[in-house]
Amino acid sequence: MSLNPYTRREFLRSGLLMASAAASIPHFLNQSALAMHAQAGGLSSVPGVPDEHVLVVLQLSGGNDGLNTVVPFGMPEYYRSRPGIGIAEKDALKLSGAQGIGLHPQMTAVREMYDNGMCAVVQGVGYPNPNRSHFKSMDIWHTADTSATNHGWLGRYIDSECCGFGKGESGTPEGSPLAGGPPAIAIGRTAPLAMQGQKVMPVSFESAELFKWSAQEMNASLRQGYNTLNRRETRAGSNPNRETNADFLVRTALDAQVSSDMIRKAVGQRPLVQYPGSELARQLSMVGLMIRAGLKTRVYYVTHGGFDTHAGQGGAQGRHGQLLSQFGAAVRAFYNDLKAQGNDGRVLTVSFSEFGRRVAQNASGGTDHGTAAPMMLFGPMVAAGVIGDHPSLRDLDDGDLKHRIDFRGVYAGVLEGWMKADSAKVLGQSFRQVGVLAAKSTGGGAR
Repeated sequence: MSLNPYTRREFLRSGLLMASAAASIPHFLNQSALAMHAQAGGLSSVPGVPDEHVLVVLQLSGGNDGLNTVVPFGMPEYYRSRPGIGIAEKDALKLSGAQGIGLHPQMTAVREMYDNGMCAVVQGVGYPNPNRSHFKSMDIWHTADTSATNHGWLGRYIDSECCGFGKGESGTPEGSPLAGGPPAIAIGRTAPLAMQGQKVMPVSFESAELFKWSAQEMNASLRQGYNTLNRRETRAGSNPNRETNADFLVRTALDAQVSSDMIRKAVGQRPLVQYPGSELARQLSMVGLMIRAGLKTRVYYVTHGGFDTHAGQGGAQGRHGQLLSQFGAAVRAFYNDLKAQGNDGRVLTVSFSEFGRRVAQNASGGTDHGTAAPMMLFGPMVAAGVIGDHPSLRDLDDGDLKHRIDFRGVYAGVLEGWMKADSAKVLGQSFRQVGVLAAKSTGGGAR
């Protein structure tokens, strides 16, 4: 049985207390953390991995109503099924190059990005035998596994593609695994399952000030012990696989301190553009600042919640429209910021939700849990436009849309085309890649 390594945050939360309490630590913890140290960073040491490419995953939590996001105004069944919440054709934001569909009228920022070649809309995305439970379906999307029993798909990517030592001398802040930044960062209370691997766990925090060892502010003896660890050096030229327990504590403390200081310094700056006042915009502004600071982080994860619209969803106006407006405005500001930095060509953003909603509205003026829904990708590297056909509103599965594109095909297209990873290795099997990126970004691909 393999042991999942402690994250540095977990170690700071509990493990450092052992520094002043005992001269040794359990063998399994020592070996697990050393394995983590050997595998957690130094991304540029892996041949073929494009270190300059960054992936941002944007989760729309609660089950976004895809039919009122990408509106099939050319299908009369849509209006028969949604007499109270359907988006009128005159209000829908028409998409160039697409017939009979448009965006929700509150998505003007997304339509602007679409018109500027910065947005790809993938229609009818789902998976076989869909599950309508928030938790189970989200786990399926996070693991890319319909049994939802695997590690996260992004965690498996980090495990397989981004593990190895950096190029500096081990034992120094410059050469430690996190010296260039953690390989994956999630903004939120906990790291999503999608980012949890077998070898490497992501860093997660709600705000930069929370990403530090707060015990030193509460207890003088703990503060003294922690500072002592950070002043020490491991033996010159020491072998990470033969480190003493003291070396282990020093190295882990150094890694955590360097990572914490780097992140807090980065997000302590001011963005180059004005962001909206939403929570999603705050998260993306932090990601933009970390990218601007030059962190070597490959994957960032942000979340926009509130999409479980069982009642009072509204049509052109209402809560759902407000959420979509916040979504579009935040993403547009993010890419304006990245462009001002000169980093927009480095960052691909992928948005998804755990499922769509049922075709027919319910008696409460809302929509219940459904199945297939659109995904959206943003950045100058995307295959801009609409990808795939809209699912039929006549041929339904017990009142729900039948998916046309397997979401793992989208993942495969991102992994192969953008991250230059072996998607079959990461996803556990081969899926037909969806051509979500422009040919100049991927060298070609099926669409």
